[in-house]
Amino acid sequence: MAVSEPIDAPVGRVAIVTGAASGIGRATAELFGREGAQVVLADVDSVLGEAVAREIVAHGGRAIFERADVTRAADARRLVERASQEFGALHVLVNSAGVMRRATVTELEESDWDRVLAVNVKSIYLLSKQAIPVMAAAGGGSIINVASGWGLAGGRRAAAYCASKGAVVLLTKAMAIDHGPDKIRVNCVCPGDTDTPMLRSEALQLEQPEDEFLAAAARRPLGRVGTPQEIAQSILFLASAASSFVTGATLVVDGGGLAGA
Repeated sequence: MAVSEPIDAPVGRVAIVTGAASGIGRATAELFGREGAQVVLADVDSVLGEAVAREIVAHGGRAIFERADVTRAADARRLVERASQEFGALHVLVNSAGVMRRATVTELEESDWDRVLAVNVKSIYLLSKQAIPVMAAAGGGSIINVASGWGLAGGRRAAAYCASKGAVVLLTKAMAIDHGPDKIRVNCVCPGDTDTPMLRSEALQLEQPEDEFLAAAARRPLGRVGTPQEIAQSILFLASAASSFVTGATLVVDGGGLAGA
């Protein structure tokens, strides 16, 4: 196959996007739909998820929504099966589902620790376990894991989140080594602060005025927070022919926030 036409080019390919009801997941699903992919959106929020899928279809894309708790093995299996049944294959998996709990280890409840690690890390294992055999049977594919700048550098009162995103970075590298022979590329994106509902929820968790919190988040070389659409573009790159020789990579998209770290 020519280098210009790898198996994981978005146009005509089948993609699963988790956390697709809002934020980075939603922006990614919408972008993939515009680029010609057949998209399976997954989220626990059926109302918003169905609305996003309808919007993609209304704009000429092909998309379906499947309610799934990505921390459950049965839901991960059903999600991959639905993609295969509906569209006949699976070529791209975007693990974008994530949660944040702003707390130190002494403040954090055990249940919150478990939830953050389950959504942010275990879900990648569960979805990838189901997706990789299907991708391999189709001739290869691309997995993109959404980590964070706080997977590369620590942050204040975010112990579980930092631990989980650091795990995502190294899990990505390990998977890239294991599944390269299957022609499956595995990469991760590390966004900086991005204007999503999750970012705004941090202000509430920290009991800070939202405008002050967002102003502090914008203190980086580019002087602003990112948009979900900007992160989605980096995910599209890693799913596309443009990155056909890229695997095991960590792409930082943070407006220069880590440049001096």
